Amino acid sequence: MELQKNQSTSTSLFRSCCSKATKGVSRHRELFFSLLGGMLLLIGFLLERQALGTAAITLYALSYCIGGYYKAKEGVKDLFVDRSLNVEILMMLAAIGAASIGYWSEGAILIFIFSLSGSLETYTLQKSEKDLSNLMKLAPNEATLIKDDGDLVVIPVNDVQIGNTVLVRPGELIPVDGTVVKGETTVDESTLTGEPVPVEKWEGSTIFNGTMNGKGSMTVKVTKRNEDSLFQKMITLVQQAKSERPPTQQWIERIEGPYVIIVLTFVAVMLTVPYFLLGWNFQDTFYRAMVLLVVASPCAVVASVMPALLSAISTGARNGVLMKGGVFLEQLSKADAIVFDKTGTITSGTPEVTDVFIQEDVLREEVYEAVTAIERQSNHPLAKALVSFSEKKIDESLPNVGSIQDVTGYGVEATIHDIRWSIGNKALMERSNIIISNDEWLAMEKCWQEDGKTVVFVSKGADVVAAFAIKDQIRPEAKKTVQFLQSMGMKTVMLTGDNEATAASIAKEVGLDDWISECLPEKKVNEVVELKEKYKSVIMVGDGVNDAPALAKADIGIAMGSGTDVAIDTADLVLMKSELDKIRLSLQLSKRLNRIVKQNLVFSIGVILLLIIANFAQDLSLPLGVIGHEGSTILVILNGLRLLKA
Repeated sequence: MELQKNQSTSTSLFRSCCSKATKGVSRHRELFFSLLGGMLLLIGFLLERQALGTAAITLYALSYCIGGYYKAKEGVKDLFVDRSLNVEILMMLAAIGAASIGYWSEGAILIFIFSLSGSLETYTLQKSEKDLSNLMKLAPNEATLIKDDGDLVVIPVNDVQIGNTVLVRPGELIPVDGTVVKGETTVDESTLTGEPVPVEKWEGSTIFNGTMNGKGSMTVKVTKRNEDSLFQKMITLVQQAKSERPPTQQWIERIEGPYVIIVLTFVAVMLTVPYFLLGWNFQDTFYRAMVLLVVASPCAVVASVMPALLSAISTGARNGVLMKGGVFLEQLSKADAIVFDKTGTITSGTPEVTDVFIQEDVLREEVYEAVTAIERQSNHPLAKALVSFSEKKIDESLPNVGSIQDVTGYGVEATIHDIRWSIGNKALMERSNIIISNDEWLAMEKCWQEDGKTVVFVSKGADVVAAFAIKDQIRPEAKKTVQFLQSMGMKTVMLTGDNEATAASIAKEVGLDDWISECLPEKKVNEVVELKEKYKSVIMVGDGVNDAPALAKADIGIAMGSGTDVAIDTADLVLMKSELDKIRLSLQLSKRLNRIVKQNLVFSIGVILLLIIANFAQDLSLPLGVIGHEGSTILVILNGLRLLKA
């Protein structure tokens, strides 16, 4: 009767706990089961103190089943489905072994602390994915399309095509990447940049999918399909990063199975040798074997990397740094050299025409018309600067451009009224057999270049008729970033298509260690290859199509968020706000990650060795072994969580 009464009480208590916590189960099920198992363990311990042994064993058994459910499920799945051994199997065997010789409370303690550390690791994963989940919730599902007849129709964002126009009302999430064609407003872009201050938008401004419109209404012309938008790329990058495993974690996962086999082998030796050769009694021998099974388990070692890595990736994402994999974050601070593109990376990427010279016998308006008509077909920053300057100088309609050829790294050639026009650097002129021999031209070019300006020549037929000086402003954070990198012992190099004088001027102003001028895309790749032969690891930072091959060739490629799609797709890290000082944040995260991982590995391995020695000396009880072993697991996870702070 007493047994039935106690069992009834236990069942009622269990049902009561379940009913009160039903809502919390669906959200934090693993943690709930772990805590419930711990509560049953505590009640069982209290009943055991009151000499209610049978009831206590019942609660201990419930604690085993409930607290260890998720870990046991994981271990069995890996064993029978994936055909691999892991630490969960060791913990199950140890707990069952302890119960088999009457140490129910010790086994329940093992299950509780092991499940608690596992739920803490799950919490770390959930915490690191919080930003991604919030981003995915912010992804708009519909857009208000403006039809040709002016009617409005709501359609799924995946059906929106490039060239469509959509209406964005006040307070709505912007559903597309595009350009404002009508209206003025402010937009909260914090989901992409981390910057809480709203950005003003007007006609011609670029807007992004997933950002929040302010109080103004605007009409937007779509420039990218939904799957190609910056917002969707951001989500994809974070998802990809979380699925990647750095080398340290891959090594741990490779040795986990063999290590478990070694532990089981030693446990088998422990079960036989002391009993048959050292004269131990069977219960003591079995007890020591179970303690060995617990303390030799690599739980803390396994948890040394991923919680820290996921925390670092999450912190980077919150601060506008997206990583395509943990391997890149782990290796980032180990680089010896960092290579920068100039335009759009070291500089802001919005150059302006500062000087112009046109021969006296040439019609100025004809030059401006030709430059505007030809360069308006290019998206290159220098072309935009020329168009912005020249179109203000003309009144009539633009001439029709015949054939046009973009000569990568040199400039552009085109025909207008069957006359060939070339617009580009001095090398383009020489390539077109146009020799600049006039002393006035050469002196002017040298003067402009010494001021850090890019010189663009314009030829009509076989004669040079004009020259433009273009200056791109250096990013305000560039100098500090370079100084920080140099303080870490990294070699800083700039690769640019500009001439030697301009490159030297920019490099000197920023404080770079070295620079290489007149680099075409192929030469950039070759220079990166040479640097990789000289240094252990090389980082490349760029933003343009011409940087993509070098980004791919470098050990780690970093793209500016304002750069081209090709650069973003090729790079390993993306600076969403295009701020160079985020490189400093990334390097600091990488350095902290590597330091914390080393701390975790040294600490966890040290604890395992100490506990094994104490067990062989017969000075370690199973509860203390469990607390020491699982406590170390919890500590390494908590140490990794420190990376959630920037």
